[in-house]
Amino acid sequence: MEIKDLLELTIAKSASDLHVISGVPPYLRIHGVLSPISGEFVLTSDVIEKYLKQILSAEQYEKFTLNKEIDFSYSFSNKVRFRVNAYTQKGTPAIAFRLIPLSIPTVDELGLPTVLHTFTGLRQGLILVTGPTGHGKSTTLAAMLNEINSSRSGHIVTIEDPIEFIFKPIKCIISQREIGKDSLSWQMALKSVLREDPDVVLIGEMRDYETIASALTVAETGHLVFATLHTNSAAQTIDRIVDVFPNEQQEQVRFQLANVVEAVFSMRLVPDLHGGRVVAYEVMLGTSAVRTAIREGKVHQIDNIIQTSTELGMNTLEMSLAKHVRDGKVDLETAKSYAQRPDELSRLVRVN
Repeated sequence: MEIKDLLELTIAKSASDLHVISGVPPYLRIHGVLSPISGEFVLTSDVIEKYLKQILSAEQYEKFTLNKEIDFSYSFSNKVRFRVNAYTQKGTPAIAFRLIPLSIPTVDELGLPTVLHTFTGLRQGLILVTGPTGHGKSTTLAAMLNEINSSRSGHIVTIEDPIEFIFKPIKCIISQREIGKDSLSWQMALKSVLREDPDVVLIGEMRDYETIASALTVAETGHLVFATLHTNSAAQTIDRIVDVFPNEQQEQVRFQLANVVEAVFSMRLVPDLHGGRVVAYEVMLGTSAVRTAIREGKVHQIDNIIQTSTELGMNTLEMSLAKHVRDGKVDLETAKSYAQRPDELSRLVRVN
């Protein structure tokens, strides 16, 4: 089976991911569930090596050989793009493909809460989308950026590794920069972004001290910044950002963050009763109470602030999961496995 056949099958099955690992059949992830492609086809290291040579440029292949791993994007027959990570396991090559549609869905089509429309209307501040890998963060960000692109003029700059969704200019001009191809490093790209006259900046991932510090600086200077973090809740997100800095800088960072944060949207894709997945989410908004809690280092108060501020558009993950259970979309036990506070989820289901 050729690599093009596997990619065609990934598209045909509406899979989100394709895994190519030596010694087993290719695996597809469909609605969050991994399963092997049927048949007797088992991959070998030689076959995977051949696949890599077909999808990597000579320069990329040399980089993979040297570093034992590489991130890149791959366009396939004008149908879709894939975000790809080639890596080495047990001394053999392996590849993980993430499917990225060419068309960008809207916030409403994704079943996301209407409060996200409010985020796209902002002119400055920091919007963070968090959650585990593979739970829709990139698609959510793309939907919000494209809403801005469709509604007002401006310059959107994205810094990604690699570029995922391709944006077509509508009312905005859009510069998409890929680390390794358009800039040598995150640090260089983020240092120069303010000289590129941006209105909106997307930082693909706030991964370390330098990217987090740069994101805060860009937001402080009057720009609207979108970014992702691999955290599970708003409170954990605030802690992660502060903790990455040395102790002597943390008080200053809390002040910076309190001044610029507009929202943290933490999301999960949860298996539903019909074989698909639905979005469960937590929303924290940058209200005065939230900003005070961040500034004073009282992050433990944020969960309670969210619980008591639903009229402002805030929402706990348990509230979202409980609604799915009451609406007959998600089984209670499944919902509990995704909840941070299962007992609270059970209480909310009983109360309503």
